[in-house]
Amino acid sequence: MIETVGIIGAGTMGNGIAQISAAAGLQVVMVDISDAAVSRGVATISGSLDRLVKKEKMTAADRDAVLGRINATTDKSKLSSCDLVIEAATENEELKIKILKDLCANLQPRALVATNTSSISVTRLAAATDRPDRFIGMHFFNPVPVMQLLELIRGLQTSDDTHAKALAFAQRIGKVAVTAKNSPGFAVNRILCPMINEAVFALQEGIASAEEIDAGMKLGCNHPIGPLALADMIGLDTMLSVMEVFYTGFNDPKYRPAPLLKEMVDAGHLGRKTGQGFYSYAKA
Repeated sequence: MIETVGIIGAGTMGNGIAQISAAAGLQVVMVDISDAAVSRGVATISGSLDRLVKKEKMTAADRDAVLGRINATTDKSKLSSCDLVIEAATENEELKIKILKDLCANLQPRALVATNTSSISVTRLAAATDRPDRFIGMHFFNPVPVMQLLELIRGLQTSDDTHAKALAFAQRIGKVAVTAKNSPGFAVNRILCPMINEAVFALQEGIASAEEIDAGMKLGCNHPIGPLALADMIGLDTMLSVMEVFYTGFNDPKYRPAPLLKEMVDAGHLGRKTGQGFYSYAKA
């Protein structure tokens, strides 16, 4: 039974996972490397809960109870009380492997370990730990408190018991889980990213404008957001990285990144975070 959850990383994904876990009644230990990062994470959670109170989706007392269940700290030894620890650091394989190698010395032997990676091999990350059978991928989607899906990824070594406990955890925190094999992009990004890449090809070839491509997918396919606007939200550099992983991982030309996507990244037009992507986000 998972009752205490550790989260490594207090950034966008980490604080979101902390919020929903605490809201589900679990005790949470959220760890980051600096007091400033920890404080930012707690402030984000507090602001998110305050908005729920204002919308009358949560009482002030419930908000205080959720915050009371989160122990935000820079002390990794606090993870010793956790039944499950989720690594939610930056999407960098070398960094994740270093974190995972250092982590296990702080854990009780029965604790499960998960990674929130969206692209790195779960099997490879599991091999960096002392418990590959108790290691699993938990791919949350941004924003974590809003998105319903939790993609579970089984590495080669992941045991049936670990998978069953991950499924129970997903249900406890109110997520719908789908399980994918350890393969580049897993299930969701394997479908999503090539679709976005194809939209970039269509724009590059002058088939339609960005606005028309996005309108076509929203109105014709009932997507809530068009693929090019979504690429801007994800970050074009991230999109390019994922497509390059697919291209090398599958050795299949159908996954080659669109030349226009490469050129946009070379120009520093990365989407919302730089103020310019397929659309302009410059402030008036």
